[in-house]
Amino acid sequence: MIKKEHITDLNGVMQLITDQKYDARVQRNRSSFLYRGLPNEAFHLETSLKRNCKEKQRELEISILRNFTKYATMEDQLLNESIWRQLIIGQHHGLPTRLIDWTYSPLIGLHFATSGEDISNMDKHDGVVWKIDIEEVNKLLPPEYQNELHRERAYLFTVDMLGNVTKDIKSYDEDMKANSMVFVEPPSIDQRIVNQYSYFSIIPGDMDSIEMFLESNTNNTVKYTIKKELRWRIRDMLDQMNINERIIYPGLDGLSAWIKRHYFVNN
Repeated sequence: MIKKEHITDLNGVMQLITDQKYDARVQRNRSSFLYRGLPNEAFHLETSLKRNCKEKQRELEISILRNFTKYATMEDQLLNESIWRQLIIGQHHGLPTRLIDWTYSPLIGLHFATSGEDISNMDKHDGVVWKIDIEEVNKLLPPEYQNELHRERAYLFTVDMLGNVTKDIKSYDEDMKANSMVFVEPPSIDQRIVNQYSYFSIIPGDMDSIEMFLESNTNNTVKYTIKKELRWRIRDMLDQMNINERIIYPGLDGLSAWIKRHYFVNN
């Protein structure tokens, strides 16, 4: 079941970013949640591969990855060794893939819910932040995948861990069907991945609707709708907290995007 909550004031924001539970094992407050922010409430949880290739996504996926690896190997020699690395590096650089981006930071989630669109539309529609529970979804994994996590005392897979269980997309799809999905921690190939506290979910080919899967199989998933009247207020708060394009996208492109928005004249 997907819980739906509406954030209409800063109290709702504070509840979102302070949602941690006390873990008696380590005597600290910890969270098992990942977040995904979208700038328009009408946007769905959908892979870039599906948006780009539509009903031909499964047919074209291998060709996309083959051509990407053919030309990208000059930049990363390890691409030939792992299909999972191909997916992650490709996704990171804008390739249409079956991956969905998530972050461990609710502040980063709020950033993407209040950026990434024409700034003049900020107060035209509601934003959204999705929250999912890694531990809850991990319990739906096939036994061999759960065993790999237990052996490593981990909540998320690395590329190497996933390679220990499955070597290719076909076997992954056969294992998952439409019943679960793996969360993978990307290698820290650049500062952007580190700063965004990034993780990816690998969507099985048979999972036609991610939202239907979450509705039917989870109890801790939450969809936070951020009212349009509050989005500029949250945006300004995040800027003061140094959560902005300059940090999210290190380099001149991010710096320029931050300055552009910072000096935007709001009519």
